[in-house]
Amino acid sequence: MFCEGRNTEPQYIQALERKLQGTIIEVEIIGGAGTPATIAGKAIDSLRLVARKKKKQSFEKNDQVWAVFDHDEHPEVAQSIQRCRDAGVGIAYSNPCFELWLILHKEAYDRACDRHQVQKHLETLCPEYDCDSGKSADCSKLIENLDQAEERANVQLARRAEEGSVLGCPCTTVQEFTQALRAAHASYKAE
Repeated sequence: MFCEGRNTEPQYIQALERKLQGTIIEVEIIGGAGTPATIAGKAIDSLRLVARKKKKQSFEKNDQVWAVFDHDEHPEVAQSIQRCRDAGVGIAYSNPCFELWLILHKEAYDRACDRHQVQKHLETLCPEYDCDSGKSADCSKLIENLDQAEERANVQLARRAEEGSVLGCPCTTVQEFTQALRAAHASYKAE
């Protein structure tokens, strides 16, 4: 998994990994130049490496590569999404930002917004979160509502599709990652 966030995304993913013990997640944070285009490029390169390893080592047969990025004010978002899709890289995309995904663990959120509004709203739902100081929400508690977050995100995506703006604001596809991870965990437990 390649992501731009230094705090929120890795902390959420680590909490998810703890919940799904036995599932190994490796997160690479792309700092500084962590635009969607850069993240897409690194994820695609990694996928090629994984494909070569799969031929040699059977334990990597279930490996997946994911790119996690926000819309924010980044350029080339649509192109980055398409490059990932074309290469077979999973996309956990949030518009306007990842904090939208965290809000969906607490409530439905479906109004036009920018990242600052979303972050401020998350502060009202999770008092321990402070976007100005880099403090994160208690992701372990949020994950208790993962089913609801996935459902709310799917409803949100359906609304954007009805409006003719499939990845318009607000929306997220992080639930595709969590669902894939939970499926991998279930198959691991079944083995």
